Formats: sequence, C-alpha cells, structure tokens
Amino acid sequence: MVLEGVSGVGKSTLSRLLAKRLGATAIHTLTDPHTGWSDAVNREIRPLPQFAFYLSGLLHASDAVRQALTVGPVVADRYASSVAACHAAVNGVGLDQVNELITPFRMYLVAPDATFYLISSDHSLRERMGTKADVKQDDTDLFGVPGRLARLRENFQAVADEDPSAVTLPTDGRSPDDLAHIIVKHLEDRRA
Repeated sequence: MVLEGVSGVGKSTLSRLLAKRLGATAIHTLTDPHTGWSDAVNREIRPLPQFAFYLSGLLHASDAVRQALTVGPVVADRYASSVAACHAAVNGVGLDQVNELITPFRMYLVAPDATFYLISSDHSLRERMGTKADVKQDDTDLFGVPGRLARLRENFQAVADEDPSAVTLPTDGRSPDDLAHIIVKHLEDRRA
C-alpha cells in the first residue's frame, strides 16, 4: 500500500504505525542513497534533470518494494503519485507533461494494491507542521510559496482521479491510530 499527500499530512507517522501493525516493511520514496542528495538536486539542478533524478529514485524504490514483497507486505510513504504531483507543482509545469515522461516506465513500477490519498485542512496542516521534527524546504514552501499548496492539492486530486487504487482519506479530527484502523479495515474488506 502507498500513502500519498502533501508534506505534513501524516504519511510518515502513519506508515511507521501501519508497518508495525501489519508486520510490513516501511519504505520511503526516496530511499537511500537518493534521500541524501535531494536537497542539492532541488537547489542546483534544472527541472528536467531534476525530474530524471526523482524518476531514478522512484525506479529504485520500486526495486526495494519488489524485494521487500518477497518477505511480506509493504507500506510506502510516497510513490509515483508524489513524483508527478510534486514535480509539476514545484516547477510550474503541467501534470500531463510529467505523466507523459513517467508513462514509459509505468510497466516497471510495482503497482500498489491500494493508494491512500491523505487530505487535511490548512489549519490541521499548519498544526502538524508546527510539531514536525524534520522540517525541510519543501515543508516551509507549502505556505511560503504563493499557490504552492493549492497546486499540490490540485495535482494530487487529479492523480487520484486517474488512479484505480485510490482511496481518499480525510485526516482532520482523526488520530494516527484512527487512520490506521480505517486503512486496515479497508484492506481486510478488500480481501473478504
């Protein structure tokens, strides 16, 4: 399963909780070694090579998922939807252009059984960002760059509308335990 959504919505906390409950492997897209390079790539590289970097990270994450699936379930904190939605929003290009670049590689990517698109209000998102320990530039840009959050939300909604594995999950007023319970129940109901 994949957890998607804007920074600060609770993906990382929820992925750790779900991994523990399900005995699953938790994977963050970008996995190492890409994670350590992302700040420099975002700062110093133009949009197309930057996209190639994130695409290579996505392909690498798919390999990690494929390997982890040999021993049990996997919970991914971000995946293909984030690469498309975030790159388009950050670089001011059309989501259709980014999807066109990803399309030749889709057959290589492990397809998730379910992708949970986490959504929250601005108020909840600001509260979560205030308590987030690992704040990055992307996090501060959500509210600091005019229109960034709106573009990200629009892009994630557009990606979810085209995703056959999509489940939209509002997070406001729900604890991580509540959300984990909803997700586990959804997965159990699908198997029944």
